[in-house]
Amino acid sequence: MEYAERLSNVTVLGAAGKMGSGILLLTALEAADQMLKPGNREKHFVVNAVDVTSSALPELMKYIRTQVLKAAEKKTVLLRKLYADRKELIENSDIIDAYIDDVMGIIRPGTRIEAAYDSTLIFEAVSENAELKARLFRQIDENNAHKPWFFTNTSSVPIGGLDKEAGLEGRILGFHFYNPPAVQKLVELITIASNSGEMKEFALQLAKNMRKVVVPSNDIAGFIGNGHFMRDALYGINQATALAKEMPLHEAIYAVNRISQDFLIRPMGIFQLIDYVGVDVVRFIMKVMNPYMANEDLHSPLLDRLFDLGVKGGQYADGSQKDGFLKYEKGRPVSVYNPDKGEYIPIVTFGSQVEAWLGELPGSAPAWKNLVKAPDKETLAAKVFDNYKTMGTHGALLALQYARRSREIGMKLVSDGVAATAEDVNTVLLTGFFHAYGPINDFVV
Repeated sequence: MEYAERLSNVTVLGAAGKMGSGILLLTALEAADQMLKPGNREKHFVVNAVDVTSSALPELMKYIRTQVLKAAEKKTVLLRKLYADRKELIENSDIIDAYIDDVMGIIRPGTRIEAAYDSTLIFEAVSENAELKARLFRQIDENNAHKPWFFTNTSSVPIGGLDKEAGLEGRILGFHFYNPPAVQKLVELITIASNSGEMKEFALQLAKNMRKVVVPSNDIAGFIGNGHFMRDALYGINQATALAKEMPLHEAIYAVNRISQDFLIRPMGIFQLIDYVGVDVVRFIMKVMNPYMANEDLHSPLLDRLFDLGVKGGQYADGSQKDGFLKYEKGRPVSVYNPDKGEYIPIVTFGSQVEAWLGELPGSAPAWKNLVKAPDKETLAAKVFDNYKTMGTHGALLALQYARRSREIGMKLVSDGVAATAEDVNTVLLTGFFHAYGPINDFVV
C-alpha cells in the first residue's frame, strides 16, 4: 500500500484530548496535503476524530480550524503550487480559505469506534491503560478487513505486550509525540521485531513530513523520555524528603524546585514539571513502569499522599496550570503545598530564607532562556558547573548531586539498551524537554 493510500482513511482515538487534538491536527494537515497532490485528486480522504466525550467535539473542531489557519498562513508558497489549477483563487486569503475548507472537509468527528473499521491507519491517544488500549485495538482489528496499522502514542506501556494482547502480529508501533504535538518537534519511535520494513519506513516518512525529529527507542517500559523523567522526578522528590529533616517539607520542595530550575538551568523546576504533567499522571506512569523494572522501585509515597489529598496538578482546557505541589498565579508559582497542614504556604513568607540557605548562583550562571539560545551552550554550562565544584554552598553541592544523578540515569538508559546512544538520550532531553544541555556530559563529573 502506497504512502498516500495508507493515509486515505485514518482514525484518531482520543481525538479531543490534550495529545489527541494535536495528533488529529497534524494528521489532517498531512492527509490534506497528500489529497491536493495532482496524482491524488480523485482519491477520497477521511480522518475520523473519535472521542467518547461528545460535548468536547465542537470545541475540538474550533481548535482545529484555528490551527489550520495558522498553518496555512505559514505555507502560502506551497499552497499556491497545490492550488495552481484553481484559477479563481487569486489572493492569498482565497487560497488559505480553500485550504481550511479542504482540511476541515476530510475530518469526521464522532463518538463511535465503528468509524475505525474502514481505516488503514489508527492513531491511539487514549489514557495510559494497557488493558483499555489492547481492548480497543482488538475490537477494531476483528472488525476491520484492511489489517490496519496501529500507531500508539503511549509514553510508557511496552509495545510488544500490546501487540500480543491485541493479536496484531506486528502491526503496531510506538509513535510517541510530545506535548503539545503541534509544537513539539520530537517523536520517539518504538518498534518491535515483528514490525515490517514497510511499516517502519512509512512511520519515518510520516514523521519527516510532519517535520519531527525522530529518536528510536527500544521497547522497554517508559522508553527514553519517561525512562529519564520518572527517575529524575523521583530523585527530586526523594531529595526534598531528605531535606525535610532540616526544614519544613514545603521549604524543601521549594529548595529542590529552585535547584532543578535555576541551578541546573532548566526551563522549569522538577516539581513544576510534575505539576505540568500532572501529579496523578506521573504517579500512574510510575505505576505502569514499575512492574517491568528489576532491582529498583519507581514509587513515591509523597505522590500517593498528594493524590489521596486530591492534589493532582495538570492543566485546564485552556492550557493554564492547575495547582499541584505548587500554587500558580498567571502561570507563576506563588505558594507551596504543605501536606501536613493541607494548605498552600505563600513563598513570600519563607522564600528568601531558603534562598539564603542555598546560597547565590555564580555570576556565570545565565537564565535558561538565554543559555538555550546561546551558540556555545555547552561551554557556558561547563563554566557554571566548574564554579559549583569550588563554591561549597548548599545549592552548589545539591545541584552537582542532582546533575550527576541525571547523568547516571541517562547512562543507564544506554547500558540497559533502552537508548542506542548517549546522543539519543541527550536529543530527547534537549528536544522533548527543552533542556539547554544534555544530561550525559563530562562537565558535571
